[in-house]
Amino acid sequence: MPRFAYNVGVRIYMDYAATTPTDPRVLEAMRPYFTEVFGNASSVHSFGQEARAAVDRARRTLAEALGCQPSEVVLTSGATEADNWAVVGVALAHEAKGRHLVVSSVEHRAVLEPARWLASRGWEVTFLPVDRHGRVDPDDVRRALRDDTVLVSVMHANNEVGTVQPVAEVARVARERGVLVHTDATQTLGALPVRVDELGVDLLSASAHKRYGPKGVGLLYVRRGVRVEPLLRGGSHERGRRAGTENVPAIVGFGKAVELALADREAEQARVRALRDRLVCGLLELEGAVLTGHPSERLANNAHLCFEDVESESLLLALDLRGVAASSGSACTAGSLEPSHVLRAMGVPRELAAGALRLTLGRWTTQAEVDAAVELVREAVAELRRALPRARSTARG
Repeated sequence: MPRFAYNVGVRIYMDYAATTPTDPRVLEAMRPYFTEVFGNASSVHSFGQEARAAVDRARRTLAEALGCQPSEVVLTSGATEADNWAVVGVALAHEAKGRHLVVSSVEHRAVLEPARWLASRGWEVTFLPVDRHGRVDPDDVRRALRDDTVLVSVMHANNEVGTVQPVAEVARVARERGVLVHTDATQTLGALPVRVDELGVDLLSASAHKRYGPKGVGLLYVRRGVRVEPLLRGGSHERGRRAGTENVPAIVGFGKAVELALADREAEQARVRALRDRLVCGLLELEGAVLTGHPSERLANNAHLCFEDVESESLLLALDLRGVAASSGSACTAGSLEPSHVLRAMGVPRELAAGALRLTLGRWTTQAEVDAAVELVREAVAELRRALPRARSTARG
């Protein structure tokens, strides 16, 4: 497999949940669409029609991955746009039925913030609780549904702790009441089976850069017949559902990235899971280390732990100085001094949540890197804990 400069020597990348390097094969597929096949895909001349053909091929690939019709795949600038559009677009299109949403409390902020925005404008939002592993109970969904509920949004797998949600069961409950269901599959497309009919969802969001594709492109699957009010207006692109000139190179890259991921999914997930388990076992030998998220129903590449008597920001800086790139949770909330909303919803004590660390593995992670990371995390945690008495003494003084 190709290697990257930042994966050589003591520089170890373990933040694949935040973003992935673009696979060289994806980059090669994209290259002609920057310079040679550069036409506007909405133009009627041959330059435009060449670009249109490339967009259509990529859309068919994405539709095959989802088990849907190409016409049900709407291309976006990424999963954040797709999430916002799913929540706000469905709400506005179905206002006549009601003004109530049901959203899990551990969603990405790209879902939570649009829901709160609607709440500030008179909508009612029920935020579903989760258990200590971060999983939604479908019975809680059943209890939350009302006659005026228009949408349920529960992510396929959590981007922080890796817990996989029972989306199919949630969708069955919602269908009994005629309520639409959206799921954010940003972390799972290409990693888990993501077939919309098996999940039973009406809307699904995903993006390319979590699966070795380019940044700045994503999709929203919209089941045929589901009304979603457009958020971007100004053109008839995407069958009149989303205005804006198509980002042809990125769309081509998205299709190629998903094609490659599906071709090698089972073998790659097994390889990464074995490395993840090795990493977790090594880190749990540390006193005061706690694995968070579901012990088995979780993403194969995700290791999320909390460490007693350690502060996340200090740990991340200590690891970065040692050449390990990691995170404490979502990259979209980096810099916040507050414990993760996901860990709070799971009931993780504040003192423990303050020491969160997310290590996520990927296509180019090696066993040597995993073993090195275990030693470097142990070293960093021990160093920070030795400094703790001095810090407390200084604070008291």
